[in-house]
Amino acid sequence: MSAIGSGGRVQPARPGDPSRIGPYVIIGRLGAGGMGTVHAGVASDGLRVAVKVIHPEQAQDPEFRARFRREVEVSSRVTGPHVVPLLAADPDAQTPWLATAYVPGPTLNEHVRAHGPLTEGSLHAFAAATAHALASIHAAGVVHRDVKPQNVLLTPAGPRVLDFGIAHAADGTSVTRTGVTTGTPGWISPEQYRQGSAGPAGDLFAWGALVAYAATGRLPFGTGAPDVVAFRVMSGEADLDGVPAPLRRTVEKALAQDPDARPSAAEAAAECTALLATQVTQVAPADTTPATAVDLVTAVWEVPATEDPAWHLPTGRSRGKKRLAGAVVLTAGVIGGLAGGLAALLPGDTGGGRHTPTSAASSSASAATGSNRSSTDTVQQDKAGEPQASTGDAASVASWRQARAAQGAGEHDVARAVLHDEGVTAQDLSGGADFVPDTVRFHDSRGEVYLSYRLTSDEQGAMYAETEIARSMCLTLRDVVLRLHPDLPYRTYVMVREEQGQDPQVTWQEDFVTDPTCQSAADDNPGQDTDVAQDWQPDEEGLGQAMIPSTDSAEIRVADGAARKIIAETNAMRQTLGTDRELGNAHIKVGFDPVDSAMYVWSEYLLWNEQQVDTWAETAAGEACRALVSEQESAGSAWPYHRYAVAEIGGSGYLIIRSGTATSQADCPA
Repeated sequence: MSAIGSGGRVQPARPGDPSRIGPYVIIGRLGAGGMGTVHAGVASDGLRVAVKVIHPEQAQDPEFRARFRREVEVSSRVTGPHVVPLLAADPDAQTPWLATAYVPGPTLNEHVRAHGPLTEGSLHAFAAATAHALASIHAAGVVHRDVKPQNVLLTPAGPRVLDFGIAHAADGTSVTRTGVTTGTPGWISPEQYRQGSAGPAGDLFAWGALVAYAATGRLPFGTGAPDVVAFRVMSGEADLDGVPAPLRRTVEKALAQDPDARPSAAEAAAECTALLATQVTQVAPADTTPATAVDLVTAVWEVPATEDPAWHLPTGRSRGKKRLAGAVVLTAGVIGGLAGGLAALLPGDTGGGRHTPTSAASSSASAATGSNRSSTDTVQQDKAGEPQASTGDAASVASWRQARAAQGAGEHDVARAVLHDEGVTAQDLSGGADFVPDTVRFHDSRGEVYLSYRLTSDEQGAMYAETEIARSMCLTLRDVVLRLHPDLPYRTYVMVREEQGQDPQVTWQEDFVTDPTCQSAADDNPGQDTDVAQDWQPDEEGLGQAMIPSTDSAEIRVADGAARKIIAETNAMRQTLGTDRELGNAHIKVGFDPVDSAMYVWSEYLLWNEQQVDTWAETAAGEACRALVSEQESAGSAWPYHRYAVAEIGGSGYLIIRSGTATSQADCPA
């Protein structure tokens, strides 16, 4: 949960934000994430701070509080010039919080995107400073567990490492399903993939990848599907071309597959400081050579400073309950590229597996789907004039406001899982979409779970982002509610988008038990191959299994090879597919369902028409089939997979386009 908003760019406070937390006056927001919200605060002496407030759903969990309290106690002992220090905390408050010093500057990934890799002295200073930071963290008995470019700030005085210890608490309280590894792909150590263990040596592995990224601007284990990246991590295929030779030797040791073969953070810091001293002597006179490692970093640090505007205290600010309870009037807007109303999929609409919009200004969509539901902004008025949800109607802002925070262990599990998984979705989104999950609320009498969120993007990006947000929420609720807590009364999820200066809007509503968002639409699949065995139909369970990152080296190798070929062929026929955009692993993915011995290929690119999707699916099916046959021929009975399916993940669900059985190369689609 980093202090987002580098360079002092403070976002306006939102209704319901506190005016004061502990000794700090709150003037706005710096960001938010799956663990909580980061507020911009000012102490009585003018010191600027980042105050991190934990989500209420997590705050009500006694186990979380105990873990958070322990991590705060340990983290308070971490000191050093290259870490962002913990200043104050109250783990026993009704909503736990902690405050760290605010430091201006971009994160490493922001700097690399804007200015390119670090070079020469600045690169060596970065390596030495971050290694020293990890040494300080480890010396205090803390494992960072989330070393990555987003957690390193490049301040005018040098690098600073964020979130030490807090990542430990966040991992310990997240809801983790079987077969899913928490963390950020590319920054997870081999032993964490294999055994789930994360220690100081794992931080050093991530540090090696971090320095390689700083030196080259490339992710050292590449991009793509999580299982493909995991395979490269576990096979040691780091791309270190461009890392200066002396520094590369230290990085290579840090990236060793065996944790015991890696240096400690202190050893890596000593090696990098020695290299840094060599850099300094090349630019500084002999009689002015800095005496300390901190001075060495300062002497060669040449990262340009970013704008750091002043923070102004609010004047006459009031946030009473009366303002929070004010009535909301919905306004028409453009949501996800659809004008004239709110985008919502009516339960019962199969729509060929695609998202169907409804409009407050038109009843044609409802009539087309046979739905008798009213528009999402329809509410009733009670005697006091407050908007009330109309029982049996579609979800509305009024029903969202009536919903409450989590109560009981089951609802807390649901809330934590949704916020965790949507936080991962926020990290994975590309194309400039800035998605921040906010709160999870429950309306038990309506059987609805609400997610409120903020999203900044262009129209096309918003359409893509909201389908990803919806897909993640649907899959999470199917897993946590249907599998872990089937006694809970919930079956529908509702997404509510909030934007500064605009009224909230219901953007999505679906039945996660029966809605096509989590089904394959196999019953409406004219493109399915006729030679499929009658006892097997690709479905949502199989596709869901395929989405779980694999740890089997053969599966990863075959999936990686098939994905590369499908992506290459897709990009080779861009003219036929009507797009100039080059697609990659973020759009086309491959995975395995071991239950039904099937390989799934799916596309998340949403701009093809039906004919173009069909053309692409034929190509993908052919490559999937040939990949399976080739592995059968080389591995024999040891290779269990002989079925394949090609799917499109559209606006509201999965559409299975092709499926078949891989028997011979001659039988594969051309």
